Amino acid sequence: MATTNSNLRVRGICRSVSFDKAQEINKEEETFRRSQPDKPCHQHRDSLFSTSSGFDNFRGLLNLCIVLLILSNARVALENIIKYGILVDPIRYATFFLMNPFSWPCALLVILSMVFIQVAYFTERLLYKCYLSERMGQCIHIVNLLVTLTFPATTIIYIHPSPFFSVVSLGIYTIIFLKLTSYLTVNKWCRTEYQKNNNKSKKLERRKTVLSATSNIINYNSNQAAAKKQDIHKQAVFYPKNLNQKDLMYFMAVPALCYELNFPRSSRIRKRFLIKRILEMVFLSQLMIALCHQWMIPTVHNSMVPFHKMQVSRIVERLLKLAIPNHLIWLLFFYWFFHSCLNVTAELMKFGDREFYRDWWNAETVQSFWSNWNIPVHRWAIRHLYKPMLSYGYSRFQSQIAVFALSAFFHEYLVSIPLRMFRIWAFTGMFGQIPFALVVSKYLHGKYGNMAVWLSLIIGQPLAIFMYAHDYYILNNLALVDAGLQ
Repeated sequence: MATTNSNLRVRGICRSVSFDKAQEINKEEETFRRSQPDKPCHQHRDSLFSTSSGFDNFRGLLNLCIVLLILSNARVALENIIKYGILVDPIRYATFFLMNPFSWPCALLVILSMVFIQVAYFTERLLYKCYLSERMGQCIHIVNLLVTLTFPATTIIYIHPSPFFSVVSLGIYTIIFLKLTSYLTVNKWCRTEYQKNNNKSKKLERRKTVLSATSNIINYNSNQAAAKKQDIHKQAVFYPKNLNQKDLMYFMAVPALCYELNFPRSSRIRKRFLIKRILEMVFLSQLMIALCHQWMIPTVHNSMVPFHKMQVSRIVERLLKLAIPNHLIWLLFFYWFFHSCLNVTAELMKFGDREFYRDWWNAETVQSFWSNWNIPVHRWAIRHLYKPMLSYGYSRFQSQIAVFALSAFFHEYLVSIPLRMFRIWAFTGMFGQIPFALVVSKYLHGKYGNMAVWLSLIIGQPLAIFMYAHDYYILNNLALVDAGLQ
């Protein structure tokens, strides 16, 4: 081993010496060539596309891709307008939202959600005052949370309001379910700690003795530190002083799913920032509705006949045709909701934590994408599902499967119930992310992994839309499909 190591060192020294000699020779050669009267202009250089050149500024080519993308989509948009005309009608949108009678059951559902919030609040108050046992309180909370999910679902299936309003209502109830779960769990942690501290203080009071006068001499520095600590304690909220309506309503309003007794707060409302975000909300919402009516709905409608006949080539063509507008609308929705809407809510509530997303667009694995694109849900899953399962002895892989399974359930919950179809396409697509994530993390790395993540987003969503749209047409517009088949 010693001889091999010495040989390697000698070879490394020889290589460094030879490299230095080569550099000296090149410098001497350049010096000699510059001294010649032919005014040389050539040097030892690599082509810019060669990796050895060290060149990495391809911003102009990126701008070219953006220009080509804009031109190609402009051509598709022009073709769409020539074929279907202008389908955008803002007045029809307003009349649909305001005059549609099927929207009122969903509005009543949203108002009734306060009942479940108040049940959770008063149960926590009773638990603090020891009027309920922990087991009884836990049973009430579990029933309340189950009814929070089943009551709106049952109402929507029975009354069958508009699918759009149903999705909004179920989304609000899902958020309430996640918030209440966090609220109850954190209060249980605080209640356990509060009871322990009370027991300790009682023991200390029993052992308390009369102190001598000399113990009253306290250092000035310790007094100052104690005063600072006391000021911090005065500003902070401790259990059970957080059990009030103002604290609960603030938590229900802020854009966060994980409850805390002391949220980070901003000092003021930035009016200019708030106005910008509100204008973005209004403009982007109208743009998304217009793109859906002008671009997506005609494409989906024209795809039902070949999808029903299982014409594979036509299905692939329609899938690729729908992929671009769907992905564009999805990106607009991401910016509209996670940046504009949540920042407006946070600014109005003076909520300090504005990290609603991270750089998911650079994700090289599926796990990285799902942990970066929706930070409030990711924090909730880590805090209230993943880590508790690890503490109970489950493996990391089992805990990840549980997180994906819960996410798949809520995806299906938000799609199947408003459409009154139970096809589990959303559940299958979400749960299928697990094997896809394993394949990507094992065989694809770096930019290829990032491309795989983008490809799953661009192709996976239109495929799910086609599946649900086809089944919805079959169940609700069978005569239309039969007319197309004839």
